[in-house]
Amino acid sequence: MSAGLKIIEEQQKPIQKLQIYPTANAGVSPFWREKYERDAKKYWDIFYKHHGDRFFKDRHYLDKEWNSYFSGSGKKVILEVGCGAGNTIFPLIATYPDIFVYACDFSPRAVELVKAHDEYTETRVCAFACDLTGDGLDKHISPSSVDIVTMIFVLSAVSPEKMASVLQNIKKVLKPNGCILFRDYAVGDLAQERFSGKDQKISENFYVRGDGTRAFYFSNEFLETLFSEQGFEVEKLDVCCKQVENRSRELVMNRRWVQATFRRSHGNQNPGDSLSPAKLDKSEQHDSIQSKSEEQERKEIIDNTDIDISDGLAMEMFGASPSSHEMTVVKLRDSDFKIKLLSKEYQHTCKSTGLMLWESARLMASVLDRNPNIVSGKRVLELGCGCTGICSMVAARSANLVVATDADTKALTLLTENITMNLQSSLLGKLKTGVLEWGNKEHTESIKRLACEGFEVIIGTDVTYVAEAIIPLFETAKELILRKMGDLEMQEKPALILCHVFRRVDEPSLLSAASKYGFKLADRWAANSMESPIGNIIDSWFSEKDLVAEIPSSALHILYFQME
Repeated sequence: MSAGLKIIEEQQKPIQKLQIYPTANAGVSPFWREKYERDAKKYWDIFYKHHGDRFFKDRHYLDKEWNSYFSGSGKKVILEVGCGAGNTIFPLIATYPDIFVYACDFSPRAVELVKAHDEYTETRVCAFACDLTGDGLDKHISPSSVDIVTMIFVLSAVSPEKMASVLQNIKKVLKPNGCILFRDYAVGDLAQERFSGKDQKISENFYVRGDGTRAFYFSNEFLETLFSEQGFEVEKLDVCCKQVENRSRELVMNRRWVQATFRRSHGNQNPGDSLSPAKLDKSEQHDSIQSKSEEQERKEIIDNTDIDISDGLAMEMFGASPSSHEMTVVKLRDSDFKIKLLSKEYQHTCKSTGLMLWESARLMASVLDRNPNIVSGKRVLELGCGCTGICSMVAARSANLVVATDADTKALTLLTENITMNLQSSLLGKLKTGVLEWGNKEHTESIKRLACEGFEVIIGTDVTYVAEAIIPLFETAKELILRKMGDLEMQEKPALILCHVFRRVDEPSLLSAASKYGFKLADRWAANSMESPIGNIIDSWFSEKDLVAEIPSSALHILYFQME
């Protein structure tokens, strides 16, 4: 068989549909695991910068659940570990006038929120920044001087391999026979179930949230082993269950958390002392535990629940909160675009690359703004437009038709908001959106029908970062670009314009794939001027000096293809 026939057969082979966003739950890569550990303080600092003291509710259930530990004669010294914005501290000092609270958090911003609280007074509270996995508590608190340690949804934020060192650190300042009051996430909580199918698993029962903070989900066995190995006795350990319903959204949420009391072992000393609640005999304890278990297992449906599950029902149970999006402004020469996109703090764990604004899109939008002749009077297609669609919106000013496409329906939903927010009503009819998964024949035919015989200009910004996507990209572009020239033979040929930073795919690989589908490189441009142009098309776009000054990255490249 001749080489020519082999090439023809290869080109006629059907292209398999490409799943650009992988569905396999591979978990967090080693690089990101190390980064989340190394930058844990930074992520919590960003969290408190973003939310302030508005995220968590004050924990008014403390006196109801643990009154017998806080009450009684004599002044008690409390250590609140992971104090956050003070949602545990201030309800405690308001209820118990004879307690003094040490409060620590490894987010300096959280500590500042505590100190800025109206009820903060140094006679009742001493707040300080401390990383319990590395900083010694005994540098701030006298050894063996604390009666009670409260750990409310804090140990879950620590890597499992460092939890033992945290308990040893606490043990240094806890009195012999002192106790730890503990509440945290339990295995099987709906928040944990929401992580299934997502690449956010760090290790067994340990996950990273969208904002970079982490959460561990505890089993009874894990907790008993962890605390007993560090010299603590289990005084009480319950798994609490509650079903919460949001009737307006028809959502039912099963929340599970562990509530426990651990006491520092002290030889053969009787664990009951002035701190211990009144003891029951064994038969009474059995009845109490059985009754409590039945009550907990009973699923209770409530509205506007005051239950505290630490990281908020709105965020984890009802999906992303409104704060997961932010507004940014793209400034062009004569106009500004207000763009709604995913907040930066969530972008690093979001699978979709279409919910953010890439530098290549900024550059291409500026080019189109200064050079409307590129798309003037033409039918334009944008591949992988994402939620911003900034290039498509600029092109709509002078083109006859613009179709913005992406495989991510969430990005397209957000794109619709951005289009409505920015374009005048007279331009809305010229800009259409559509779902297009490269290599998907059904999607391709649907988009082709919008432009009759094809598109004269196809634009893609940062769509070349996945090696497996390159062949479907050029195959789809070939199907949708204008092929029947007609009266255009004497004018410029239809073009495929790719603007990107080279990442996983190099230029030779791109050119090879392009050639396979009949695309010839007509010109190239590089912001760092290391690449020599092969035509005089792109350089003319940068004739204005102020446009050159606006180039967002020196790593950007533009490749200009035409059909051979």
